[in-house]
Amino acid sequence: MTQASPDGTDTFGTDTFGTGTFGTDTFTGIWAAAVRDHGDRPFLVFRDLDDPAGGAAGGAAAGRADATWTYAEFDAVVARVAGTLRERGVRAGDPVHLVLRNCPAFVALWVAVSRLGAWMVPVDPASVARDIASQVRRVAPAVAVLAAARAGVYAEGAAGRVAERIELAEDVSDLAPGAPLLAGAPVAPQPVRSGDRLAVMFTSGTTSEPKGVVLTQACYASVATTMAGTVSLRPHHRWWVTLPMFHANGQYYCFAPAIAAGASVALASTFSASRWVSGARAVGATHASLFAAPIRMILARCPQDETPLSLEHVWFAQSLGAEHHARFAELVGTPPRQLYGMTETVAVVTADANRPPVHDVMGVPVGDRQVRLLDPATETDAAPGVPGQLLVRGRPGADLFAEYLDDPATTGRAFTEIPGTGEVWFATGDLAVAAPDAGSPGSLRFVGRVDDVIKVSGENVSLTEVEAAAAQAPGVLEVAVLGRPDPLRDQVPVAYVVAKDPQQPPTADELGAWAATHLPPAARPREWHLIDALPRTGVGKVRRFRISN
Repeated sequence: MTQASPDGTDTFGTDTFGTGTFGTDTFTGIWAAAVRDHGDRPFLVFRDLDDPAGGAAGGAAAGRADATWTYAEFDAVVARVAGTLRERGVRAGDPVHLVLRNCPAFVALWVAVSRLGAWMVPVDPASVARDIASQVRRVAPAVAVLAAARAGVYAEGAAGRVAERIELAEDVSDLAPGAPLLAGAPVAPQPVRSGDRLAVMFTSGTTSEPKGVVLTQACYASVATTMAGTVSLRPHHRWWVTLPMFHANGQYYCFAPAIAAGASVALASTFSASRWVSGARAVGATHASLFAAPIRMILARCPQDETPLSLEHVWFAQSLGAEHHARFAELVGTPPRQLYGMTETVAVVTADANRPPVHDVMGVPVGDRQVRLLDPATETDAAPGVPGQLLVRGRPGADLFAEYLDDPATTGRAFTEIPGTGEVWFATGDLAVAAPDAGSPGSLRFVGRVDDVIKVSGENVSLTEVEAAAAQAPGVLEVAVLGRPDPLRDQVPVAYVVAKDPQQPPTADELGAWAATHLPPAARPREWHLIDALPRTGVGKVRRFRISN
């Protein structure tokens, strides 16, 4: 249900989210409909934060809007990019390796690959040669598209196994008239089916080696329409995308729904905590999506005299403390709403529908999503107040991912089909708990990965929740918490802290005193270690397994 606000814009209802139907069952069809219905409207604004002109003071500090395309203009670009890929040998069903940072070419290649009935493999542009070698071995790309500046690393990893490579500058020159990427003759959209593969995205690898998540045309069509309806997206809205595009967040929650609704996207070349607010203002953003860690970075690095924004909507994932949630709400002009989703779930599973949103609630099931919480020990429904592994009902290859790449055993463990019912449930590996005090009936709180919850003297302690709380301690920029075996208490939490000011870091005694008044006894870290930085994935998630304990 949507409600009209006094100024006539759409806002969230008290219990459910907006709904909308926007088109077909393929991503190619979604794009074609957007071009047909919104051809003259703006689609993409690119802001190069690395451009030399972006380093000046004042408004230029947010970088410059190097180029803007309407839907029709960008479709003409896509047709030529598709032609170039075809001339390089790409046909329906072929993989295209995208090793690119955020740039207009990334978006054009995504839509062009869809146009050809091929599939993309977007990966972290900072992938080292070993990563490239693994990716090439697993997907055997027909063509690789990469940055000229990192060509040596790619060549070392590919070791001659990818004959066709296109090197780019990763800026607006890649799509300028006469650019090599536009050398091909325009190609019309090719026939595609909803079940055709459109992408393989590798998981973040925060707790294990990456898995290849296989996604179809229908997956992208489903996420586009679902997410556009969830936030009642309209053509006048504009997303501010600063997280890396090789990750699901920018594709799933921002670009795809914008296309479904005929809205626009402002894409930044990179994430800058100090320039995030000024950048959002410069591009006229109305919507944004972030993780908790980048929000904390923005709060720490944003100039103190920065004028607050007036955004309509902000998604965030993972845990935020109450203080950080309130401060960010003041900075952007609206309380951020927590959501829960994975690369595998395609659209989000839950989102906070409370008015106002609650800092530690991941919300209620969105649309027709159905969820269950299973006790990891008994594999029965979790009792009230007991964390359970979150299971999501869905259709593989439609509103859930299709499979893990070349890994039927892992796919089989992830999906459970209820005999005689046709029901398929996906086991997320994440723990959640019912939150009857959260406002909206059926609300859930995120607890962490199954292995992120430790037993301290028989009491469950969520490392994720301890991290969110400890990040608010004086002098702390960010923190990771690990479990360490203990002969008396089974396990105990141990904290690794990055100081806001490395020249004046908080002491272990100061942090311990803070914890004594802000955390329950079992959740208080037994040790505090100062480190220079936390090991992270390309989208800012902490890789706990790379921290010594």
